[in-house]
Amino acid sequence: MRGVAKTLKLVAPKEVAVTLVGESGSGKEVVARLVHSLSARKNGPFVPINCAAIPDALFESELFGHERGAFTGANQTARGKVEAAQGGTLFLDEIGELAPSLQAKLLRFIENRKFMRVGGTAKIDADVRLLFATHRPLEQHVQAGGFRSDLFYRIQGITIAVPPLRERRADIFPLIREFVQHFSARHAVRPPRLSRRAKERLIAYDWPGNVRELRNVIESLCLLRSGRPVLPNDLPSMIGRSSEPDSRPRVTAGKTLRVSLADPLDTITARVVAAVLDAEHGNKQRAALRLGVNVRTLQRYVAAGRV
Repeated sequence: MRGVAKTLKLVAPKEVAVTLVGESGSGKEVVARLVHSLSARKNGPFVPINCAAIPDALFESELFGHERGAFTGANQTARGKVEAAQGGTLFLDEIGELAPSLQAKLLRFIENRKFMRVGGTAKIDADVRLLFATHRPLEQHVQAGGFRSDLFYRIQGITIAVPPLRERRADIFPLIREFVQHFSARHAVRPPRLSRRAKERLIAYDWPGNVRELRNVIESLCLLRSGRPVLPNDLPSMIGRSSEPDSRPRVTAGKTLRVSLADPLDTITARVVAAVLDAEHGNKQRAALRLGVNVRTLQRYVAAGRV
C-alpha cells in the first residue's frame, strides 16, 4: 500500500485517466476518493456510480440524465451523474460489467467530453475527471470479447493495482482500530476488547471479502460485544471456530485448582485470580486477557490486597 500511496501522489494532481484494479471490497473507492482529495478538483464533488448495480436499460439515463417525457415515467427533467460531478470527479466502478452497447456510448463520451440527456437534443460540455475501477483483468475480458478494445486502450492511462487484504495483513489492526472507533461512536456503544486469540484469528483469516468484510465484522462486534472481551467463539464461524473447544481461557498453572461450593464467592474469585497470575508468571496484561477483564480492574484488585 505504500507503493500505491506513492503512485497516487504522483498521478493525483495530473488530469490523466486512472484505472484501479482489485478484488471486490479491497478499497478501490477509498483509493479513488484519495485521488480526488489530492487533485486540483478536491473542492468539487466526488460522484461514484456502480456500473454493475444499474440495469442496462437505465444506465444511460443514470449517467447522462433525461428530459421530461423521454420515456414512460419521466415526469420531469433529471440530471445524471455526469452533471452532478461537474467541476469534480466521476468514479465509474466495475466498468468491466457494462454491456457492449453501453461501452460504445461511454467511449464516445470519454473522447468528446460532451453528452446529451436521454430525449434531449442539446449537447452539454462535461467538466469532470474520470476514474475507473474493475475487479477483473480487463485484458482477458477484451480477449474473450466481453470488453471493447478501443475503450480498454482509452482508459488505460495509469493502472493501479489495489492488493487484497490478505496480501497486506499489516493493515488489518490499523483498520480494526479505525472501524472500532468509528462504529462505537456511530452507535453510541463502548468499544469491544479483542482478546489475544481473537486477534490471532483475525490476522490469520484470508478475508475473501476484503476490507468490506472486515468492516462488517467489526461493526457487528461493536454492537454485540459492546464493552466486553471478544473471544474466538465470538467471531463469525468462518473466522473464530476451530476443531478444539475454545471457550474462556483455562488455567494451566501446573497444579489443580480446588474450590468448594461452600466457600464465599470472594474466596473463590481470589483463588482463580491467583492461579491465573501464577500461570502467567505475574504478567497482569496476559492474566487480565485470560480472565476477560480490563488490566486496570485486575491491578486495582491486586492493589486492594484481595489476592
